[in-house]
Amino acid sequence: MLARALVVLLLMLNLGVALWWALRPAPAAETAYRPAEGIARLQLLREAPARASAPARTPPLVPSGPPAEATATPAPTPAPATADADDAPAAASVESRCFSFGPYADAAVLATARTRLSSLGALRANARETISAARGWRVFLPAQPDRAAAEAMADRIRAAGFDDYLIVPAGDEANSIALGRYGSERGARQREAALRAAGFEAQAQPIGDAATQHWLDVATGRTFDAAAARRATGAAQANPLDCAALG
Repeated sequence: MLARALVVLLLMLNLGVALWWALRPAPAAETAYRPAEGIARLQLLREAPARASAPARTPPLVPSGPPAEATATPAPTPAPATADADDAPAAASVESRCFSFGPYADAAVLATARTRLSSLGALRANARETISAARGWRVFLPAQPDRAAAEAMADRIRAAGFDDYLIVPAGDEANSIALGRYGSERGARQREAALRAAGFEAQAQPIGDAATQHWLDVATGRTFDAAAARRATGAAQANPLDCAALG
């Protein structure tokens, strides 16, 4: 029963809609829009008149007749560059490395080495000398006339309060009296002064000869071969050096 009632209801709704559509009034005619007085009407782009193309530019007319003579203005001549007094050429910018060659045995060998270094490209060389330190110092009394005199002198030294002594028994310094060895000159000089103050003619002397060594401090360029120069001059060393030390 319910389904049949729904079907009847739908039929009645459809008949009602169809009857309304058939009996509806005709639509009113569309009236043209008229803007108010004094207000410009908007115009679509397609309705605007086509713009006239801009006229092409014509080149300016050149007057006929002989051309006027051009007056050329001479360009100013640049002033010649003047060399700056501080722009010294050469040595400071060329000397880039320095070495110390040596040691050489004597002045003659050093002079030969200087000549060879110059031919190998050394720009300048300064000679200097160093004195090697002694191996130590000793304090002693010179040899006495005989053994008896040496023993008598030793007794005096012991009586004065000095117990560090030794009578040399043989050799070139036989019967001399050794009074101590020291690693520095200062200690040896103090011992010497103390013995002299007690009345003994003590002497302080370095052990071994102090050798004098000769060196060449050389300023060179960047391409200088220090190893080859060391071999050519017979130097045992070619040590890098601060160029400021050459003055």
